[in-house]
Amino acid sequence: MSLKSHLQRYIPERKHIQEHKHLRHFGDWLHDPNIWHLTRRSSAGGVAIGLFWAMMPIPLQTVFAAATAIILRLNLPLSIIFVWATNPITAAPVYYLAYKLGSILLDEPIQNVAFEFSIHWMTDTLVHIWQPLMAGCLLLGVFSAAIGNVTIRVLWRILLLRKWEQRRQDRFNQN
Repeated sequence: MSLKSHLQRYIPERKHIQEHKHLRHFGDWLHDPNIWHLTRRSSAGGVAIGLFWAMMPIPLQTVFAAATAIILRLNLPLSIIFVWATNPITAAPVYYLAYKLGSILLDEPIQNVAFEFSIHWMTDTLVHIWQPLMAGCLLLGVFSAAIGNVTIRVLWRILLLRKWEQRRQDRFNQN
C-alpha cells in the first residue's frame, strides 16, 4: 500500500472542507486543484505547514494553516490535519516545553509557571513570559515543520523505491 493511499484514508473530504464555516471565506481559492493533490511536494509541504502552525499559541491555527497552504499551493487537507498535533491534550506540555526552550534560548530564568486558559492567567502571567514562549514556539514550529517535511519526503521515496522494485520483480518473474 502506498503512502498516498494511507494519507487518503485520513484526509477529510474536499466538500467538507469547502463548506467549513471559517474556510469557506477563501471562496474560489478552494477550487484550485493544486491544494487537493497528493504529490510528494504538496504532501510534505502540507504536513510542514500544519506542524508549524500547530506550535503557535494562537487561536484559529487551522485558518492560518489553511491560508498558508492555499497561498503556497500545498496540500490543504494535510495542513489542517497536522495542525491538530497540538490539541487540548497536548497543548500544555508542548507550550511548556516551548517556554523552557525559549527561556534557554533567550538566557532568561525559567519561572515556575502553571499554564491555564483564563483571562486572569493571561493578564498576570503571560505578560511576563510571552517572549520566551514565542521564541520557543517559533523554534519548535520551524524544527517540527522541517522534520515533518523531510519525514514525508523520505517515506514517499522509500515506498516509491519498493514499488519500483516490486514491478521489477514482477517483470522478472513473468519472463
